[in-house]
Amino acid sequence: MSASITFFPVANGDMALVRLVDFANSTILVDINIRQCADDPNNDEARDVAADLRARLPIDANGRPYVDVFLLSHPDKDHCTGLQKHFHLGPLSGYADDEKPQSEKRIVIREMWSSPIVFRRASKIMTFCDDAKAFRTEAKRRVQSFRDGAVLEGDRILLMGEDKGGKTEGLEAILVRSGDHFSRINGMENAHFRAQLLAPSLVCDDDEEVDLRAKNHSSVILNMELASSVGGLNQSSCRFLTAGDAEVAIWERLWERYKDAPEVLEYDVLETPHHCSWHVFSRDSWSGCGEEAVVSASARNALSQARFGAKIISSSKPIKDDESDPPCTRAKREYKAILASKAGTFLCTGETPQTWAPEPIEIEITAGGAKVRAAQRSGAAGLAAAAAPRAG
Repeated sequence: MSASITFFPVANGDMALVRLVDFANSTILVDINIRQCADDPNNDEARDVAADLRARLPIDANGRPYVDVFLLSHPDKDHCTGLQKHFHLGPLSGYADDEKPQSEKRIVIREMWSSPIVFRRASKIMTFCDDAKAFRTEAKRRVQSFRDGAVLEGDRILLMGEDKGGKTEGLEAILVRSGDHFSRINGMENAHFRAQLLAPSLVCDDDEEVDLRAKNHSSVILNMELASSVGGLNQSSCRFLTAGDAEVAIWERLWERYKDAPEVLEYDVLETPHHCSWHVFSRDSWSGCGEEAVVSASARNALSQARFGAKIISSSKPIKDDESDPPCTRAKREYKAILASKAGTFLCTGETPQTWAPEPIEIEITAGGAKVRAAQRSGAAGLAAAAAPRAG
């Protein structure tokens, strides 16, 4: 089975599944937005993305569906909705779904990746929905398991970025600092994967930083390298840039930091930050300024490092030519302009293949680059064809 990235149609939200080409076909799930309407069998308007996801997941020796990694880019509702309903939280010894039908078993998360921001208390600029609170509780449990030296299967966590005041001291073994590369998945080095953490950086206390620590600006930004063959990483490996809801100020900072090494920001696949929002490119309001809104040259430069044949995916509702934001029609035009000289492709999860019947967008990682392929089967048929059980 080849490496792939699947983008699920979840309206204005993110949900992408990375599958590696290693022997176990390791999986990395980036955010979820499994809305109540998508779980309603009587609702024909919302895609059953939970069934789509389950159809693509491996099953362990105990018959439990799992992901090797769940990355929460930041604790916004449209990036974690459905966590408690569809995923097992707590020690694996408490897994209670073994007697349920396969389609109802909660998904095991072998390892969590999270910014330290999830450990923050709620505030006026930092609110948490119930699923975000549940993620925070589980992340704290896993960190405590590490501190206690009692990490079992289903207890692992990696922290993406340092926290202020020495709060992440003593956690160096499960900490990735901004700018660092890592290739460990679920406690094991993986020759078919490498990622560089670009944000968040160290959290400080000055006024500007306090403003930037709002959830969108604290999004985890990773540039992942994905091997196209079992031979491991090489120069033709695919680079997948994912950035949550990071907006213009963060991209300006990244360009300032890496303008002399722009290859750090290069990508073959980009998931548009904040669902194709105009605020990724500009400090001006699209609805207020329209075509007079000014593009930040630095932010655009940061997002312009597309490789030849790159794919840019907007995880959003259909993009209309109006004042909506997100998704924003002018942001779409900027991305298409970036791709114009690269023979690239822009796709929207809410429009592919049709606005009235969106399906998961499958990107296959090949030696010849990232290729869009036909969606796999979903629902009951997909579940029947799911992968055979694998060793845990």
